Amino acid sequence: MSVQREVKRITVPVIKRMKAQGEPIAMLTAYDTLMAELLDESGVDIILVGDSGGMVMAGHENTLSVTMEEMLHYVKAVRKGVNRALLVADMPFLSYQVSVEEGVRNAGRFLQEGGAEAVKIEGGRSVAPLIERLVEIGIPVMGHLGLTPQSVHLFGGYGVQGKEAEIAEKLKQEAKSLEDAGVFSLVLEKIPARLAKEISENLKIPTIGIGAGKYCDGQVLVSHDMLGLYEKFKPKFVRRYAQLAKTMREAFINYVQDVKQRDFPDDHESY
Repeated sequence: MSVQREVKRITVPVIKRMKAQGEPIAMLTAYDTLMAELLDESGVDIILVGDSGGMVMAGHENTLSVTMEEMLHYVKAVRKGVNRALLVADMPFLSYQVSVEEGVRNAGRFLQEGGAEAVKIEGGRSVAPLIERLVEIGIPVMGHLGLTPQSVHLFGGYGVQGKEAEIAEKLKQEAKSLEDAGVFSLVLEKIPARLAKEISENLKIPTIGIGAGKYCDGQVLVSHDMLGLYEKFKPKFVRRYAQLAKTMREAFINYVQDVKQRDFPDDHESY
């Protein structure tokens, strides 16, 4: 079924207005031109070139191995397929933590070389000075709190964050500090729905949840997860809208069988 929506460019001000107007924000990931085209045509508001590409595309164990050059490769490819959605690039591990100057330089590369329109940065108060500087020079920033995958070793895994009252209060304070620093939106990952609701109600900027319940102002999933392409694990918060890995595997098996039995190509597929 095709999606009929008014074709308009989604910009940072549009995303901000969507919260005020009560319109939920739909965000998904892409790492190549074809996927980007399909998402863009389907009415997705934000396309995130996530560092998750290191896992679902390059086979890394986690996101820590992803480099700036890998991310720039993905962003350039996605840019070619996007005409409508807001394109956001993930800042990979160690691309912004060393210094504000290095963070500014790498964020600028995503806009200048990759064609992104905003960057996403994990972390709370510690990254606020960088966010302030980026916004000051015209680079929009999306924040990211809760389970921040680049801190997986610090957390000891991918568990739910913010269940304890002390941590929940810290997340609320850090969300406000990120808003004050100038982020235009905030991803909340794998935190209790009640906490996400409190944070969303206390902020003027939109929140985008992933494993954070239904009270956020928008939702994001890794496209390969929701399509059933990435089968190594299935988080509770992922809804599988397709089983493409199964479909593709069956197609490959049928192709191999047809070749082995000399059923492909037939006369109609030959010149």
